[in-house]
Amino acid sequence: MPQPAPGLWNFRLLSQHTLNGFGGMGEGLAIQVARDGRRVLWCAHESAPKNFTAVDVTNPREPRVVVQTELPQPYMRSNSLELTGDILCVAYQTRNPGQQPAGFEVFDISRPEAPRSISFFDCSGPWSRGVHQLWFCDGEYVHLAAGAADFQPRDAKDDQCYRIISLKNPSKPVEVGCWWMPGTREGDAEAPPVRHTAPALDSGFRAHNTNVYPQRPDRCYLGYLDAGMFILDIADRARPKVVSRWDNSPPYPGFTHTVLPLFERDLLVVSDESVRDNGEDWAKLVWILDNRDERNPIPISTCPMPPLRDFAGRGGRFGAHNLHENVPLPTCWFSDQVIVGTFFNGGLRAFDIADPYAPREVAHFVPEAPRGSPVGSVQINDVFIDERGVVYTVDRHTGGLYVLEMEF
Repeated sequence: MPQPAPGLWNFRLLSQHTLNGFGGMGEGLAIQVARDGRRVLWCAHESAPKNFTAVDVTNPREPRVVVQTELPQPYMRSNSLELTGDILCVAYQTRNPGQQPAGFEVFDISRPEAPRSISFFDCSGPWSRGVHQLWFCDGEYVHLAAGAADFQPRDAKDDQCYRIISLKNPSKPVEVGCWWMPGTREGDAEAPPVRHTAPALDSGFRAHNTNVYPQRPDRCYLGYLDAGMFILDIADRARPKVVSRWDNSPPYPGFTHTVLPLFERDLLVVSDESVRDNGEDWAKLVWILDNRDERNPIPISTCPMPPLRDFAGRGGRFGAHNLHENVPLPTCWFSDQVIVGTFFNGGLRAFDIADPYAPREVAHFVPEAPRGSPVGSVQINDVFIDERGVVYTVDRHTGGLYVLEMEF
């Protein structure tokens, strides 16, 4: 079957907002239903000077910025955020180890126009850059990919482990557990992992997405970059332990990003992340795994991608990145039949996985390069779909927010 031309196919563009000229967006999107009934989309920025932006999307055809905040330092990024009710958690990562503030901040957003800081959990230290990603969906625990003051990695690229923070009292976050890949910390009895042989593709053995769902609150589905993915037993949060590991690299080029469990179907959807321009680290794919035996996940297919030649020369990255993660909140759209993911200059793409052995593309959105893009192309970075079926996706550099409807 011929590949549909780049552009808009089975999505309808409702609106775009460049967020007051600060359209470089990270990997954090979350919907709040405010006390006055407004629907507010909270968006993390990719880099300084902005921290996060809140957008009124009650009418998705007319998004309006409610508030836009500044980062405390120019060497920081607030790449990730999540919320439960009126409590917002924002990740802070610094450019270099040892810089501050590095950790996550907790805000009261009951008045969206005036976010109020209520606590800060410090993850700084001589070897730490703070928090890259966080997961906060149950109102009780924040799951982090983070450094720590006492975590000294054997290799600087392995500087972020999995940490569990109790937020039962939002004004006093408390760590209750942590885990790292054995062999990556100074003092470990285990041997260090074998580095990837191509230096440009040695991205590190460290935690990335830390997904935990109410269907299995005793499991963390953990992307761990060059180590692949882990399923962790966290029934005892103070002592996480490995259930299984699946790793596609080598021969694939690493950077396992997200693990999305589809519980009713005994499947896992696992995305890699492209981190090199012009397809230099191809192939970065979305994998479907049979998880009937969670001790031994088995890959059974990948989501189809257009030819590398169609996108590698467009500028910037091309390949998989974020997925719509079926976040367990009432404001989130859920599907275990359709996977929606971001692919940088390959845009936003949707796949029907009703037959998990033969996924098929059913929609894509590949906009023109946004004005001022430093790489000369769109770089679609993250996606969130609300329970109405409204799709929010963002550009990594200048394009800001795109709001769409699904037509499939």
